[in-house]
Amino acid sequence: MDVKYINPFINSFTTVMPQLGFQSIEKGEVSVKGRNLENDGVIIVVGIVGEIKGNVVYCLELECAKKIASTMMMGMPVIEFDDMAQSALSELSNMLTANAATSFAEMGISLDISTPTLLYGEKISVKMNSDKVLCIELIADTIPIHVNISFD
Repeated sequence: MDVKYINPFINSFTTVMPQLGFQSIEKGEVSVKGRNLENDGVIIVVGIVGEIKGNVVYCLELECAKKIASTMMMGMPVIEFDDMAQSALSELSNMLTANAATSFAEMGISLDISTPTLLYGEKISVKMNSDKVLCIELIADTIPIHVNISFD
């Protein structure tokens, strides 16, 4: 996968997260995964169509999702991963992916994104559209989010 397709997602994270109140933004490990993703916690799937096609899947632990939702809601405690917290995380994935889509447009690559689909629980499995999935760990205030990118 061409690095020019990855940088918009990293740049999006470093642009959007501070706007939501996160102070420290870091890039963690980068790895390649297979077609099948499995996660305990929260998975948010966003489809990409246009000149490039694929998916971006955000994975994080449930407690991390609650912390992010809390920060997005001005520090309001999030005890349960309720509808409000789920909406906050879905909106975050929408903001991150839309910001990346804007970067692609600036590179002359036209694409659209789908409405996010949020799943949570234990042993959630998602089958990606490609045999090789690039996973970038991005960390906001010590909270890791794994961004899994798969293009045809």
